[in-house]
Amino acid sequence: MSMNGVYIRLTPSELTRALHDPSWAMEYVDGLLEAESDLEQLPSTARSHRTHGAWHALHFLLRRRGFPVDIVHGEEGMPGTQDRGGHGPPRCVTPDRVRIAADALSALSPAELIEGVTPGQLADAGVYPISQWADEHSLGLVTGVYPSLVAFFRTTALRGHALLVWVD
Repeated sequence: MSMNGVYIRLTPSELTRALHDPSWAMEYVDGLLEAESDLEQLPSTARSHRTHGAWHALHFLLRRRGFPVDIVHGEEGMPGTQDRGGHGPPRCVTPDRVRIAADALSALSPAELIEGVTPGQLADAGVYPISQWADEHSLGLVTGVYPSLVAFFRTTALRGHALLVWVD
């Protein structure tokens, strides 16, 4: 089983409730993930999004470019939540920070994201999954998920929503 980057879109009132009632938040998240697990939804309608195994490469590549928001691990802690997959509990990205991230993501093409980086550099940096970075085409793992991530963030920002983020 591989690790995945997971995003859940929350309205501001859902975020407020989640921050005050972590058990409700985790039940809500689990129900939402289950409801959307078998559906192929567009980023504009989905309430959840996964970056699959590209999460760590996205983190590496965005940090390298001085990205203004930690969209891979989230920014603000969720009091009272438990680790969901070995990389810590869910964290949130507030609507204002989602808007900043959406603008920055939209301004960065997939080609620009990976510009000047080789798969060997990802392997040398220990970027998960290390076995993935075997040839020059392996950066397609990142560029393949990037457009839907950008669309998901744009939709989230346009709706004034927040995100819960974690790696599981």
